[in-house]
Amino acid sequence: MATFASNLMSLAISFLLLISISPSKAALNAHYYDQTCPQAEKIILETVHNASVHDPRVPARILRMFFHDCFIRGCDASILLDSTPGNQAEKDGPPNVSVRSFYVIDDAKAKLEMACPHTVSCADIIAIAARDVVTMSGGPSWNVLTGRKDGRVSKANDTINLPAPTFNVTQLIQSFAKRGLGVKDLVALSGGHTLGFSHCSSFEARLQNFSSVHDIDPSMNTQFAENLKRKCPKPNRDHSAGEFLDSTSSTFDNDYYKKVMEGKGVFGSDQALLGDYRTRWIVESFARDQSLFFREFAASMVNLGNVGVIENGEVRLKCRVVN
Repeated sequence: MATFASNLMSLAISFLLLISISPSKAALNAHYYDQTCPQAEKIILETVHNASVHDPRVPARILRMFFHDCFIRGCDASILLDSTPGNQAEKDGPPNVSVRSFYVIDDAKAKLEMACPHTVSCADIIAIAARDVVTMSGGPSWNVLTGRKDGRVSKANDTINLPAPTFNVTQLIQSFAKRGLGVKDLVALSGGHTLGFSHCSSFEARLQNFSSVHDIDPSMNTQFAENLKRKCPKPNRDHSAGEFLDSTSSTFDNDYYKKVMEGKGVFGSDQALLGDYRTRWIVESFARDQSLFFREFAASMVNLGNVGVIENGEVRLKCRVVN
């Protein structure tokens, strides 16, 4: 009987270990390039910093690029591949048409190929650059685990699997869970919306004919909705019109959560976080305590960076094309 109990305990422990393993297939390492390319992080930081000085939109774009890359086929730089005559790539899928600043990754890659050829993957460049833009914008820093390889497949149709700005909390939780990410990861990573801007097309459905009962999304602050209506009239001939995702859109802080608390989340998926008991308490915690948000965001970025890591890929010589 004792032996049976012991075996049962061993099985239970083994099972717990199995389900707690990250969704990554390869072991990442914060010191992966220490010997082969010790200057890698410095080169990436300088490239990202110089680009951001010339274009303040770069930080939000790089952060979004990392998220959109990892959420499709895992963190494999598939978002960087250009379309070919026989294949429409991820970057040309509808949700990614507004992802920009690919040239920053190209510049960093070109410099890295001169410094240490055939060594640093495009996937790792995105991951390191995402950390750097957060830190440069006043947010937290963390050790980026490296050792990813670049994938060879990129399909525009796959972008349908990105969480949409219209998602409710149940849909968001399911989408994140498929990538091995939990509810706290969902709310923390949504805080990346503290940087950036959205065009009207992503939220205008909230502003009129919202439902058979409500013209405007009832979860919105009324004055805020009227303000957005003025910026996004129907018909809207200004394709650059839109709204910043929080009131300090170039500073990484917890203002996003404060705005959600006031009913001023730009996306329906942002505002939904306040209306669901599973996520509301986390939104309230992050709105109260910026240092807590910073710690959880850094931890969740490491978790996101572990999604779908491959070890049988390649290190692309140019990030836009497979070798």
